[in-house]
Amino acid sequence: MSNIEKILSQKAFNTEYTKGLVSLIFVGNWMVSRHQQFFKKFDITMQQYNILRILRGQHPKAANINMLKERMLDKMSDVSRLVERLRKAELVERKSCEADRRAVDVKITAKGLQLLKEIDEEIESLEDCLRQSLSPKEAAQLNKLLDKMLGLYY
Repeated sequence: MSNIEKILSQKAFNTEYTKGLVSLIFVGNWMVSRHQQFFKKFDITMQQYNILRILRGQHPKAANINMLKERMLDKMSDVSRLVERLRKAELVERKSCEADRRAVDVKITAKGLQLLKEIDEEIESLEDCLRQSLSPKEAAQLNKLLDKMLGLYY
């Protein structure tokens, strides 16, 4: 009996593909939960962290809302609302784009960069669940398999 079957008190799955899908969903939800707990202590959400990382990568240039939407991990996020919350926390600044008044430019602030620096110092604790379960070779194999799946859809 596999771990997922034990955890879910599940009889054997009909196919390895069904078992794989259920396992991916379960592990994905477990990882999201771990991330939510981790980011709580920094008073931000996973989605806000994602925006801050994108903006750090753009720094010192600004990004527009559409670019942030395209690069978000969570495609269902309301980027405008997330940016506004980050602005209120003084982690980003936003202003009308010089070239297109309808567009909004968003830049990370020094306070936002400092927060990311603090998070970076502790982020390895999120990787521990992989590091404790998989060898570097297995992690590379996992990445290769996930990349293969992503190649079918993106």
